[in-house]
Amino acid sequence: MSIVQGMSQDRANAPAPVAADPAGLRTVRAQHRTVVSWVRSISPVLVVVIVATAIHDHPGPGITGRGLVVSLATAGIAVGLSGGLWGAMRPAPRIVAVCGGVLLASSAALMWAQPAGPGAASALVGFLFVARILPLRAGVALSVTGLAVLVAIVEITSHGTGIGMLVALAGLMGMIFLADRLAQVNDQAARLLAELQASRAAEARAAGLAERQRLAREMHDVLAHSLSGLLLKLEGARMLAARDPGDPRLPETIDEAHHLAGSGLVEARRAIGALRGEQMPGPDRLPELAARFGQDRGIPCRLTVSGAEHRLGADARLAVYRVAQEALTNIAKHAHPDRVELCLAYEPRATRLTVEDFIAPGGDADASQPPAGANGGGYGLAGMRERAELIGGTLSAGVTPTGFRVELEVPE
Repeated sequence: MSIVQGMSQDRANAPAPVAADPAGLRTVRAQHRTVVSWVRSISPVLVVVIVATAIHDHPGPGITGRGLVVSLATAGIAVGLSGGLWGAMRPAPRIVAVCGGVLLASSAALMWAQPAGPGAASALVGFLFVARILPLRAGVALSVTGLAVLVAIVEITSHGTGIGMLVALAGLMGMIFLADRLAQVNDQAARLLAELQASRAAEARAAGLAERQRLAREMHDVLAHSLSGLLLKLEGARMLAARDPGDPRLPETIDEAHHLAGSGLVEARRAIGALRGEQMPGPDRLPELAARFGQDRGIPCRLTVSGAEHRLGADARLAVYRVAQEALTNIAKHAHPDRVELCLAYEPRATRLTVEDFIAPGGDADASQPPAGANGGGYGLAGMRERAELIGGTLSAGVTPTGFRVELEVPE
């Protein structure tokens, strides 16, 4: 089974995420808009009723005295009601606020000029206009307080005449107020749903990128380690065959190349298993890695373990193994040391892995430093540092007086 097939099978077996339902929300919003449109269609009738009542009440509109106050107040109420309803349907909060203020001022003037007129009813509408642009609790509190004050004023000034109409109007305007609030809540829910869908899409893209990077690291570490050794052995076999096809070292070199190919295949299968969630290699396989390196490359490789073993997470365990594997691959490709030492130290607050090669005095000390762009464009050291950063650790690499050292520190 290929890596891609294995990953696809994992995704198929994974539980499906709970998806939002934009279609359902759109249906609810459409139904709500129908109700709001029906309720708002009553609003123009309200304007006509209040203005007509003010015109036919006593004293009526005029150009002097109370009549002039009634004329101006009626015009202000008509403008305030019409503008406020228009602004509420757009919505335009600033227009609603201004029209609510005009409506309250005009209603107060009309209540003075016509104590038994429709001034209290229009004032209630003004309170509701102002309440619409406030937070929900403040808006409800203002509406209830305004209704109580207007009922008291009507009781005092007109001995209860018109309280029934005022209460009926309060019920109607309350319906409009709640319908508008519901529209605002639905609009906010639609915006949040759009943000949620965008966030999930971004998370999916980030998860896909992280998975591709993880796959690239695993394949590079496995293939670079096995194929670099195989390439060296095959190159040696080619040179032996070119010089002397009967060289007795040729069969041995071919056998070593065959062994490296088999080891690479085993490592590739293990990497595929790790990508599918199976047990991943860790520090417990470092002895095997060191022994195989010494056998395949003909370079003495010693592993030293010190300290009380820490329990490392799966990612940290894999990082320790892969860094050691990649460091040994770099040594085989770019250095000609006399020996290599691996040191795994379990310290009180960290786990430290050191991979260092040593060149005998008089040897080529510069050969132990990986050249710029080594390992396919520099993915070797870059990949090791990336692994260290992903687990919260640090990685340092540099030339020493005797060779080259790679050091990984994994926090506890």
